[in-house]
Amino acid sequence: MILNIVAIVVLLLLLFFFSCSETSLTVVSKPLMHQLEVEGDSRAALVNRLQNRKERLLGSILLGNTLVQILASALATSVAIAMFGDAGVAYGTVFMTVIVLVFCEILPKTIAIHQANTLALALAPIMRAIAWLFGPPILAVQAFVNGLLRLIGVPLNSEVGIDETMAELRGAIDIHTVEDDVKHERKMLRSILDLGDVEVGEIMNHRKNLVTINAALPMSVILDQVTASPYTRLPLWKGDHDNIVGVIHSKDLLRAVRNHTGDLDEIDIVGLATPPWFIPDSTTLIDQLQAFRKRREHFALVVDEYGTLLGVVTLEDIIEEIVGEISDEHDVQVAGVRPQPDGTCIVNGDVTIRDLNREYDWRLPDEHAATIAGLLLHESRMIPEVNQVFLFYGFRFEVLRRVRNQIISIRLTPPSDAGPQENS
Repeated sequence: MILNIVAIVVLLLLLFFFSCSETSLTVVSKPLMHQLEVEGDSRAALVNRLQNRKERLLGSILLGNTLVQILASALATSVAIAMFGDAGVAYGTVFMTVIVLVFCEILPKTIAIHQANTLALALAPIMRAIAWLFGPPILAVQAFVNGLLRLIGVPLNSEVGIDETMAELRGAIDIHTVEDDVKHERKMLRSILDLGDVEVGEIMNHRKNLVTINAALPMSVILDQVTASPYTRLPLWKGDHDNIVGVIHSKDLLRAVRNHTGDLDEIDIVGLATPPWFIPDSTTLIDQLQAFRKRREHFALVVDEYGTLLGVVTLEDIIEEIVGEISDEHDVQVAGVRPQPDGTCIVNGDVTIRDLNREYDWRLPDEHAATIAGLLLHESRMIPEVNQVFLFYGFRFEVLRRVRNQIISIRLTPPSDAGPQENS
């Protein structure tokens, strides 16, 4: 009886081990193990190999756990019968149920959940030996199970699509960056993942805000306009504003003026300009970023399907989508969002939805409209009047100002649990 009791204790310890192994090797951080393997950790490499053969790993754990649990129950029942007679069957069942549930299931798995990475590294060498030992019977059982699954039509393809991978990355960013001190980093990571979904038409500088130069003007007037502009690259047009003939760089113009000794009007402004580069408004940011790098250019003109000029996009615009607003001493500061003491925001109609979502962690949809005014027009299916109020997606939209058919200003009231926060 003493030997049986000792054997039961040993088997319960084995159950504890199998429960720890199952949980820790299942919930272990894959990115952390990958990084440790890159840094030369052999145990992390072993964990990754076990993860890559998860069916064999789990099969070995379940086989060992089942064998040990049945044997422990049988021994406990025999000991209970020897001590209490036929009633020992009930006593042994109740005793083993409580012991196994508390000390061999809940306790080890709770420990493993909170120390998954540490335990996985420690238990991986032992589990490799067990997986090798139980390998042949597990492979046979797995082949039988796979045959049954195919017979009833259950798909066995475990490949993860790109959409699922991106969703997993976004989820990981949200889970692991809940602290305020990494809020900016979370925004950057989200923006990087969105580069393939956002089109240049959503972030471009609209044509109504562009500074362009009429190439037919006298050189003295052109110089005044170039030096007064906060931009270094300016589109040149002739005859019509949509007829862009080149892009002049202020440095090239000033260099030509410095080297010219005669009449300034003799300078060929179009000859100094670089050929215009037109891109469709449907180009994604990731494609445009690669194109900027390949062509070694920073400036592109955005056109629609009819070839009409819509605006311009620069390399800085794309970088700002990742790192946030970049301002220098020549930037024109435009107050697009003005938080109010009552928790509302007065927002210019041309403020993009992406900027609002990124700044305040909102979830306003940007599939059908790029700006907040565009979203209001899309959802209301009308041109609102001043002081007209709408409720969309939990937000309250109040039109404050309208010029002809253009919405200039909106008072936006977010839901109580999604209010604007102070910029850090």
